[in-house]
Amino acid sequence: MPASLLDRSLENRLQHIIDHKTKPLGALGQIETLAVHIGLIQQTETPTLTNPHILVFAGDHGIAADGVSAYPAEVTYQMVLNFMNGGAAINVFTRQNGLRLVVCDVGVRGTFDSNTAEFVKFKVQPGTQNMRHQPAMSSDDTEAAMDAGRLLVDGVHHRGCNVVGFGEMGIGNTSSASLLMHRLLNVPVGQCVGRGTGLTDEQLTHKLAILTEVSDRYADLTDPMALLSAMGGFEIAAIVGGMLRAAENGMVILVDGFISTASLLVAQALDPAVIDYCVFTHRSDETGHRLMLERLNASPLLNLGLRLGEGTGCALAYPLVQASVAMLNEMASFDSAGVSNK
Repeated sequence: MPASLLDRSLENRLQHIIDHKTKPLGALGQIETLAVHIGLIQQTETPTLTNPHILVFAGDHGIAADGVSAYPAEVTYQMVLNFMNGGAAINVFTRQNGLRLVVCDVGVRGTFDSNTAEFVKFKVQPGTQNMRHQPAMSSDDTEAAMDAGRLLVDGVHHRGCNVVGFGEMGIGNTSSASLLMHRLLNVPVGQCVGRGTGLTDEQLTHKLAILTEVSDRYADLTDPMALLSAMGGFEIAAIVGGMLRAAENGMVILVDGFISTASLLVAQALDPAVIDYCVFTHRSDETGHRLMLERLNASPLLNLGLRLGEGTGCALAYPLVQASVAMLNEMASFDSAGVSNK
């Protein structure tokens, strides 16, 4: 289990260092708060960020057959090929900002020839079952997907990574995220369901009806693992396992948008301490994400109207994470710079 970060002595020392930098008190806003947070995660006054990674997990969803997405299910497979060829938004942003990208097939329908350091295969099943008719995953398959996340995090941690973001690809996965939010936060399903990949009003009404039916089917479930198995996805389960292991390893966790935050809801239900290791990178434009963040008392770094997933918010916000650490380590104090304080 991850260690508690409740260390008032270290927190006070970090704040003292920041307050004596050559600036008015609090003038760098969230950058200051973030620097303290990262210092607490790493349990040091001089944190560092090493070998940053974005891990993107991909899996198909049986519920996609019921028309809950504006895109056909085969887009999951096609987008994974796009990741492998370096052409997706997450490829662009990780290249731009110096993060390594690893893509993992944990449940895609279709096979891939490649198996490299940048693309790994932990396929549990070729997609989930249709949760409208039966649980999306068996309990054993849910655990296997979580293990895939744990193994991948351990692998990059072994290579010196201490900051990791999680992305996903899976047509239909906003449906799973909406339902997990609905049940874990006890929010009416209508406040959790959004347009996802760009649904029309008619399609959105249809999606809400389908997800209401699914929620009613599993109304007796309360255990987070049972909910994850019934209404989740392989990529979501992998992120849950990955986040839990990253916290155990003392890593900074970059939380992306709606799907990744829904994964965090499950991880937090399993181990509340995991949230202490999380940096919320942005507020998604997806319906429900704002409410998720409010319930988690989270202050995201960016609000750009993003709703792509893939870990793109993590990659875009990473320079701000770097800036907070650089400020703490490199910015002069009033004394060292010979500047008069007020």
